[in-house]
Amino acid sequence: MDQLQQKDFHSGFVAIVGRPNVGKSTFLNRIIGEKVAIMSNKAQTTRNKIQGIYTTTQAQIVFIDTPGIHKPANKLDEFMLNAATSSLKEVDAVLFMVSANDKKGPGDQFILEQLRAVKQPVYLVVNKIDTVHPNDLEPFVAGYQQEMDFAGVYPISALQGNNVDQLLQTLEKQLPQGPQYYPADQMTDHPEYFVVAELIREKILQLTRDEVPHSVAVMVERMRPDNKGLLRIEATIIVERAGQKGIIIGKGGKMLKEIGTRARHDIENLLGDQVFLQLWVKIDKGWRDNQRYLDELGYRKKDY
Repeated sequence: MDQLQQKDFHSGFVAIVGRPNVGKSTFLNRIIGEKVAIMSNKAQTTRNKIQGIYTTTQAQIVFIDTPGIHKPANKLDEFMLNAATSSLKEVDAVLFMVSANDKKGPGDQFILEQLRAVKQPVYLVVNKIDTVHPNDLEPFVAGYQQEMDFAGVYPISALQGNNVDQLLQTLEKQLPQGPQYYPADQMTDHPEYFVVAELIREKILQLTRDEVPHSVAVMVERMRPDNKGLLRIEATIIVERAGQKGIIIGKGGKMLKEIGTRARHDIENLLGDQVFLQLWVKIDKGWRDNQRYLDELGYRKKDY
């Protein structure tokens, strides 16, 4: 990047906050153009701060997709809440995302209380406008505007892309002049082990029953190429109860095979390599309240 480009270049960090399941990860993946955050219809899908990097010739925006803010019930939940709220202290702008088809609730009020103390610009992003009648949007937005003075309001559909480009253009102009923090072709700051584990966990969320998702974690034990040109990945799926292990394995191993097949497809698309994926399922009761285990899985208090 030459000096002229550097002088006119804008960069910064933007946090995406909101209640669980409002579409934060869908929004991030649309912007980046690749799957850097996992998606499912289950609440609390995101557990860590996922950084997605959007780069043009004029700007670089580092988006931080935070866990959905909710009342903590265990140490893992406490970690997720800290991850979400701490991101507000270290960014240049905040996107407060709400779902157009959800009424404002206690969770939104809690987030608004946090946002009132934020000095950086806060934008109200109303997602899922494709699911409601346009006439319903104005009173919906007005209800939030009564709560605080937003830097801007953007009704969008992260799924279909409506108004997403306009929001990006605003952010590019609003961010301060600064350096390009990451190479133009880099999409996330997370290591491959982390992204691969998240892709496997996504398939579990999509395929299993409601009693499994919040009790499951994935640890990638090993990633290495073999002499046949395949990238061999070994990963352990951790659950809390024997019944959950049975659900994930499925009759005759059918469910575990389907999880592996779907995950392998996404991993190959992301890494550009042929993959041999081997999965195990392990029971570890109470892992969500074991800080040592949480540290090993990447949910470290010191990072937040």
